[in-house]
Amino acid sequence: MVSRRLVPSCLLALVLGCRPTASDLPAVAPEQPSAQGVEPIESVREPFTGAAWVRRHYAKREVRIPMRDGVTLFTAIYTPLDRTGEAPILIERTPYAADPYGEDQFPSRLGPSDALMERGWIFVEQDVRGCFMSEGEFVNMRPHLEDKQAGQIDESTDAFDTIEWLLANVEGHNGRVGMVGTSYPGFYAAAGMIDAHPALRAVSPQAPIADWYFDDFHHHGAFFLPHSFNFFAVFGRKHEGLKKEWGERFDHGTPDGYEFFLRVGSLANLEARYLHGEVPFWTEATAHPDYDRFWQARNLLPHLRNVAPAVMTVGGWFDAEDLYGPLQIYRAIEAQDPEAWNVLVMGPWSHGGWHRTEGDHLGSVDFEGEHSRFFQEEIETTFFVHELEGDAGGHPDLPEAYVFETGANRWRRFEQWPPAGSPRTLWMGAGGRLVDAAPTERKAYDEYVSDPAKPVPYTEAVVTGMTKEYMSDDQRFASRRPDVLSWVGEPLTEALTVAGPITAELWVSTSQRDADWVVKLVDVFPDDAPDHRFLPEGKHMGGYQMMVRSEVIRGRYREGYDAPEPFTPGQPTRVRLPLQDVLHTFEPGHRVMIQVQSTWFPLVDRNPQKWVDNIFAAKDEDFVKATHRVYRDGGHGSRVQVTVLPPSPQ
Repeated sequence: MVSRRLVPSCLLALVLGCRPTASDLPAVAPEQPSAQGVEPIESVREPFTGAAWVRRHYAKREVRIPMRDGVTLFTAIYTPLDRTGEAPILIERTPYAADPYGEDQFPSRLGPSDALMERGWIFVEQDVRGCFMSEGEFVNMRPHLEDKQAGQIDESTDAFDTIEWLLANVEGHNGRVGMVGTSYPGFYAAAGMIDAHPALRAVSPQAPIADWYFDDFHHHGAFFLPHSFNFFAVFGRKHEGLKKEWGERFDHGTPDGYEFFLRVGSLANLEARYLHGEVPFWTEATAHPDYDRFWQARNLLPHLRNVAPAVMTVGGWFDAEDLYGPLQIYRAIEAQDPEAWNVLVMGPWSHGGWHRTEGDHLGSVDFEGEHSRFFQEEIETTFFVHELEGDAGGHPDLPEAYVFETGANRWRRFEQWPPAGSPRTLWMGAGGRLVDAAPTERKAYDEYVSDPAKPVPYTEAVVTGMTKEYMSDDQRFASRRPDVLSWVGEPLTEALTVAGPITAELWVSTSQRDADWVVKLVDVFPDDAPDHRFLPEGKHMGGYQMMVRSEVIRGRYREGYDAPEPFTPGQPTRVRLPLQDVLHTFEPGHRVMIQVQSTWFPLVDRNPQKWVDNIFAAKDEDFVKATHRVYRDGGHGSRVQVTVLPPSPQ
C-alpha cells in the first residue's frame, strides 16, 4: 500500500509500537501571516518544478493538534502565499509519515495531483495516532467504536477533532474541508467520513482497505505471503519514542523470492529464523488464521451508515493490493446510506497508479492513452472543486460509476454498478473446452497432482515480492504446467463484454483433507495479434494469455471463514469462489479461458494439504502431495458465472 510519497515498500503499512514519550513541537504554533492582494495560483501558473515550486508558493508550519483524550497528533499545514479570497482545506491522514519534517523542508507535491495543488488550496498532512511524530498508540486498522462514551477515540473522532482544530486555528479557509488518501491513508479517509464533522464536504477513499481479512492479508483465507512478510519484517518491529524515518529493507539474501520462501519451509520458520517475536502484529495475526473477532473488528464496512459528505471511491482494475476495498466500500455506502452522493471510479491502474503512472499500460498490456491525466483533470478535480470551492448546488456532472473498459480501452459512464446485463455460464467441458451447455456425462473430471515442494509460480519474474504486473501477466508459463488445468473457448465472432462480479462454482475432490483453489479468467489473444511499444524484449502479443481476473480460496473455508472444515478424501465437494468485479471486452478473434490450480507461489503461502488446525503453525513434514480433481459431469458441473452487457457503440 502506497501514498503519493515514496515509501520504501508498496506493501502493508503495518507500523507497530509507535509510542512517543515527548513532543518537540508546540501544541499550537503561531499563525503565519497570509499574503494579501495576490492573484490565485491558477491565474499565475508557472511550470511545476517539484519542491522548489512548492516552497515558492506555500508557507509551512508544523503543529501538534490535541485530540479529545489529550494525545497530540503531528500535523503539517501548507497555506498558499499567492491566494486572494478563501480556500478549502484538503487533508490526508497517514501512517506513512507526514514528511519531510521541519518547517523549512517541503515535499515535491501537495495533495494528490498537480491539478489540485495549483489551485492554491490549504493542504494538511497528519501522522495518525502512534505513528512517526504523533503521540499515542498505533493500532492497525483501529476498530470503529459505535456509541462512543466520553473520551473514547477511534479514527473517526481523530478526524473530527483535527477538522475542528483546523477551522479554529488556520486563517484563510472557506469553511469547507475535504479528505483524500490512497491505500492505508484511504482507510483513514473512509473512517473519517463516518459521523463526519459538518465542515467535511467531500471525501475520496482511494484503494482503501475495507476489511483486512479479505483485502491485503487473506484472500478467502489464503495468506498473501511476500506481500505481508516483506513489510512486517522491517516496519512492524517495535521501537521506542518518536521517529522520522523508516527502517532498512529486509535482506532476503537472494533476488529470487520463490527460492527464498521455498527454502524457509513452513511459515513457523519465518518467525523462528527472522522475526524472533519482535513483530507483535505478525505474532498476533498468525494466531488468528480464521475470520474471528480479531479480524471482524477490523472490518469498516458495517459502520459506513451515517456518511455525511459526498464520496468518490477510486480503485484500479489491476490493483494487486487493494481491489476489494474500493468495490466493497462503494457497495456498503449504496446499501447502508442510500441518500449519500456516492461515486465509483475504476480505471486501468495498478495500486495508486492514477497518481503514480501515466495509466497508459501495465507490463505487456497497452491501454491506448494517458488515462491517469484524464482522471486527475476531468474526474478528481471536478469532484473536489465542485464540492469544496463554492455553492454551485447539486453535484458535478459525474455519473454514478465512471469505469474503464479494458480490452476495448475506453471509459464508460453508468448510472449503477454493477450495470444490468444478462447472466452467462461458462462450463468446463471435455478436452479442455469451455462450453455454453451444461455437461451431461455420468462421471467426468480432470485431475492433477499438487506438490507443495514444486508449487506453481505466480509470475515468470525473478522478484522477492508481489509484482504489480502479475494482475495482467501472460499466463502461458502457467498453462504449460501439468498441475494447472485450462479450459478455452472457440475464437469469438463478435465482442463479448463482461461486467460486474464473477463467481466460480467448482465441484472438486482431493486425496487429502485440505486444498487451495485458484481460479483465473484469461483473455487469449489471436496468434497474429500485433506487438506494441510497451512490450519488453522477447515478449509478443500473439497468443498472449492476459489474466483479466483471479482469486484464491483456502478450501477449508468453503462453508464459512470462521468455521474451517476438512474435506473428506475422494468425495466430490462444492466450492464457491467469488472473484472481484471486471469490465472487460473480449474482442472478436480472442478466446475466453478459465484456469484452475492449487498453488500460486510465493504470492500465496503453501497449503500443507494434510489437515492441520493452524497452517501458520504447520511443521515441514506436514506438507504432502495430493491428487485433486475438478468434476465436469451432469451431477457435478464446474462453471464460472458472469454477466454480459449488450453491444455498445464505440
